[in-house]
Amino acid sequence: MLTQLYIKNYALIEELNIQFHDGLSIITGETGAGKSIILGALGLVLGNRADSTSLKDSSQKCIIEARFSIKNYGLKDFFHQNDLDFEEESILRREILPSGKSRAFVNDTPVTLPVINTLKKYLIDIHSQNQTLQLSDNSYQFYVLDSFVKNEKLLHKYATELKHYKKLQKELEEIERKQREVHQQYDYNLHLYNELEEAQLEVGEQEELEIKLDKLNNVEDIKRQLSESIHLSSDDEIGIQNLLYTLENSMSKISSFSNAYSELLNRISSLKIEFDDIFAELENENESIDFDPIELERSNDRLQLIFQLQKKHYVNSIEELLQVYDELGAKIATVENADAIINEKRAAIESSEKVLVNLADKISDQRKKGIPVLINQLEKLVGGLGMESARFKLELSPVDQFLSHGRDALSFQVSTNKGANYGELKKVASGGELSRIMLSVKRILSEKINLPTIIFDEIDTGVSGEISNKIAAIMQDMSTKMQVLAITHLPQIAAKGKQHYKVFKEDHQQQTLTNITRLTDDERIVEIAEMLSGKKVSDSALSHAKDLLN
Repeated sequence: MLTQLYIKNYALIEELNIQFHDGLSIITGETGAGKSIILGALGLVLGNRADSTSLKDSSQKCIIEARFSIKNYGLKDFFHQNDLDFEEESILRREILPSGKSRAFVNDTPVTLPVINTLKKYLIDIHSQNQTLQLSDNSYQFYVLDSFVKNEKLLHKYATELKHYKKLQKELEEIERKQREVHQQYDYNLHLYNELEEAQLEVGEQEELEIKLDKLNNVEDIKRQLSESIHLSSDDEIGIQNLLYTLENSMSKISSFSNAYSELLNRISSLKIEFDDIFAELENENESIDFDPIELERSNDRLQLIFQLQKKHYVNSIEELLQVYDELGAKIATVENADAIINEKRAAIESSEKVLVNLADKISDQRKKGIPVLINQLEKLVGGLGMESARFKLELSPVDQFLSHGRDALSFQVSTNKGANYGELKKVASGGELSRIMLSVKRILSEKINLPTIIFDEIDTGVSGEISNKIAAIMQDMSTKMQVLAITHLPQIAAKGKQHYKVFKEDHQQQTLTNITRLTDDERIVEIAEMLSGKKVSDSALSHAKDLLN
């Protein structure tokens, strides 16, 4: 429940700190005293839009804090899901800066306004005078009916499955769209794929071909240089081989005279062996190399094919061509496997649809069972509020599509006079009648919803006399199950409060400020007497006020 409301620098409020309690709390005050300002501040801390015009002093920030006692309302999961610290006494804070920007906090953790707006639904219901029009809103009518029959869990499962169903449908549409696009290019992609497959490309092949062609194109020069090298190696007069043999023979004759000579001989012998190997390889290379026009043509054609493929696919290497080959294969596979994928997705959609139908049917069955009971309770309550002839008609009809609330259409109609035709609430019922119907709805839902606090902002508009007493009795009854705050102009309702607050304006240092105070027992008598007779309180008004309070 709401235990404290702190307001600083908002509208006509300089600074207020209000303590609230359980049961029925009454808020009264003259028209224009600032009751709507206090409700506005509460609305801001609960996520309403804000701007710098809300600031009393435009150079200072506005701060609004609301403290809620939430120990027994099952909100731990919500807090944990939103990374918030759960406190049995939780504080919501809103700050509006002079720039117009605002910040929101829950237990000192910054949060977004959508989080605040979601949390608000679990904390408080503020029934403003305009909210009576909700009765004509079909979404609210479904909310009332589903809350009455406790469809919340079924609707949650349905909403989760509906989200899954729509996701599957979207995925199927995307697969079919891609299939159409890819199918148009299938034949061409298959041609490109086969062309690359036939090429049998290998990594490193291009570099090897370029080296081979360079060699084949320079065969004559290579042959000439190899021949010259062999001549320099083996010539009888200047050949390196003969010179090394002569050098080895000379050193062998003196190697016994010194270790140094012996070491030199070993090195010369090693050099001679190495050179013999080099000479053998020179001869092998010279014998093996020859101009081969067929191989030259084949290599040229192969390299030309690689260049053509690279140009066609806008790449510069075989590695990139192989990547294109894999991508084309994937596109072709997508088309070839598309029917299987589509059939699989359609089967998943069909399965999800069966789940949705089953859930929607259960939701609808619950509604059908609950409608007669709801109508009976509603007619009894409004009948006790001076609408004895009022009759309600709630009718469900099936629809073929999956809507956010199931597969039902709901018609909510009323007849307020005997023999009168049924019609839409907003067309048939007066403002005062709509208020009494809404109060009755709230009374019924208070038995079904675990909501900490409800605020009625002049829901008693358009009523008086004995009806006022009955409205007060309903509020009193509701306050045994939840905290009820009622803003009223009726003394009969004001007298039923467990606590009574008065909102008033006062002049302070050349400015007018809105203030609020909790009335003592004696002050309550005077306030209710003024509500009965005006500022000039008569003895009879005081006596009447005491009677109402007793």
